[in-house]
Amino acid sequence: MQRNLHLGYGYTALAYFGITSLWVIFLQQRGLSLVQIGLCESIFHLTSLLSEVPSGMLADRFGYKIVLMGGRVAAIVHAIIMLMATNFWWFALGFVLQAWAYNLQSGTIEALLYDSLAENHATERFPVVTKNMNMIIEIATPVGVLLAGGLIHGHLNVTYLLYALSAGLAIGCILQLHEPLRDQTTPATDAQSLIAISRSAAKWLRQFSALRHLMVFHAAFSALGTTYYYYFQSVMTAKGFSGLLISGILVITAILNVGGVQLTPWLQRKWPQTQLLRGLAIVLAGALISALWANTLGLVGGYLLINLLLAVIEPLLSNYYNQLIPSAQRATLLSVSSMIFSLMMVVLFPVMGWLVEQSSFAVAFGGAGVVVLICGWLVFHRQ
Repeated sequence: MQRNLHLGYGYTALAYFGITSLWVIFLQQRGLSLVQIGLCESIFHLTSLLSEVPSGMLADRFGYKIVLMGGRVAAIVHAIIMLMATNFWWFALGFVLQAWAYNLQSGTIEALLYDSLAENHATERFPVVTKNMNMIIEIATPVGVLLAGGLIHGHLNVTYLLYALSAGLAIGCILQLHEPLRDQTTPATDAQSLIAISRSAAKWLRQFSALRHLMVFHAAFSALGTTYYYYFQSVMTAKGFSGLLISGILVITAILNVGGVQLTPWLQRKWPQTQLLRGLAIVLAGALISALWANTLGLVGGYLLINLLLAVIEPLLSNYYNQLIPSAQRATLLSVSSMIFSLMMVVLFPVMGWLVEQSSFAVAFGGAGVVVLICGWLVFHRQ
């Protein structure tokens, strides 16, 4: 169990190494317009939408390790395509591969580690494990972005070489993992079909409305925050942020995000689930609405706050999910959550891009904050 935890942490650091996080700027440097960049992101999420549940089913059917390995191979091929692409359609293919790389690991490493704990009757440690994993992500991602920031002026192609290298090292971690036993009445044999897993997952979603509501809330919250994060890259380039300034912002982001991950278990103990989620939604809406009158410094502050909220929400929802989901359907149902997120991103990302082009970054996201506030009040008031 302890060996799996250490290897899982190592895999997480390598898989979430954020060296290619400045992909919007990279594609702008390669000659793509904002519309084409938005289409690439839509292709990524449409592919993810179509592939997310099957990828989780594969993990439940064939085992975690082989699915994780397939994801890292897809990541390597994605990096090669991004380096060699010469037109929009090649870049689009690269985003299809990137979506598969994301799908094949989405929820899988968490499920593997949870079952490793379950095999040793230590599932009470899982909140700490998720906290550690998200802290690693919040460190590995900005470290990669910091390196990319130093390469931003004409050398971002190096970031994809480093991305491929990290994927290769992650495969080394996967090969050393122990495949845990599943907590299920029937072992994962040839008799356990993908259709049976799908039906069982659908049954759980029908029976537990709380799980459905959590998934929709998580998807909407993360989609808004992620869209803000990526479109803020265009703000940084439009306002001529220097590499030093970008690096400084990212350092502050990393510090705040690590602090947010550390606070998550305390927040979960301090407030009931509904009250905590309501508070996070209000803070998100306030950060978005503040863009309507904020100056450049205020926009940077909103960027930092929204990234902090994203850091808090991931381990929080992961804990809630795994308390409700049975082991045999864990990877599949976690993939359903990611599928809902992808569906929202397919629509939200190009719509927000169009709004930014037609008006401004501030008006587009400030208006989104007003919508969040109204919808959040209606939902939580009804509950």
